[in-house]
Amino acid sequence: MQPQTLMLMLFGTYALDQGVSLGAGSVIEVLGRAGVSTHATRSTLSRMVGRDLLERHPVGRKMYFGLTERSTTILRDGRARIWQDGAVNDRWDGTWTLLSFSLPESMQRERHDLRSRLAWAGFGPVQGGLWIAPGDVPAQQIVAELGLAAHARVFRQARADDTTDIAALIADAYDLTEVAARYQDFLDRWDRPDTGDIKRDPLASRLSLVAEWLDAIRRDPRLPVEHLPADWPAVRAQKVFRDLEAAAREPARAIADDLLDTLSSSG
Repeated sequence: MQPQTLMLMLFGTYALDQGVSLGAGSVIEVLGRAGVSTHATRSTLSRMVGRDLLERHPVGRKMYFGLTERSTTILRDGRARIWQDGAVNDRWDGTWTLLSFSLPESMQRERHDLRSRLAWAGFGPVQGGLWIAPGDVPAQQIVAELGLAAHARVFRQARADDTTDIAALIADAYDLTEVAARYQDFLDRWDRPDTGDIKRDPLASRLSLVAEWLDAIRRDPRLPVEHLPADWPAVRAQKVFRDLEAAAREPARAIADDLLDTLSSSG
């Protein structure tokens, strides 16, 4: 994983909503356990400040780093995807969000941006300018943020006719092979009899585990599991993740409590 991703996992676990900033020296030590060099960690801290993901808090000769409003929003979203939404959509209510758009040829860049945002939000193209996503997705917010509200129409709580083959619809609108491959990559990395890495260093292993899991699920449209192949790898991958995370959580916390130098936001 990239140093920034591991950094976000560190702050998301031990600083988010806890009213603390983390000392640079202790961040360097923790990421060093995950294989990130001191130079790379220092460079990443500086870049994240420049990207409004972290803010500096100097105290004497020490430097502490805290989360910004932007990074807090990102990390809360990631936390919700991991612990609230999950990777297996087994509670689908049968409804879809539909978005229809039509942009002139002169707006190719806007079309690309819209398609990227829609894919990130779980939409897939049915045909032409018609995209669908399972459940209730804030599509109107997406088009509004891109300044394209006048070019799009949003329909919520839509239902397919009984004659519609939902599994075929999903297969046409989404690249299931690509989505499944991300979960299979996760399983290839973590679904092994030997959990020695977690036992040797629970803190570093947990950071990598959560970072890799979030990378897999955040680009998953969370399609209804009843309409996916019977051997859909997200089911197994989610169990592996949760079992390993539960095993590493408290040992990792104990190490972090010992290593991390924290500064309370109240002074």
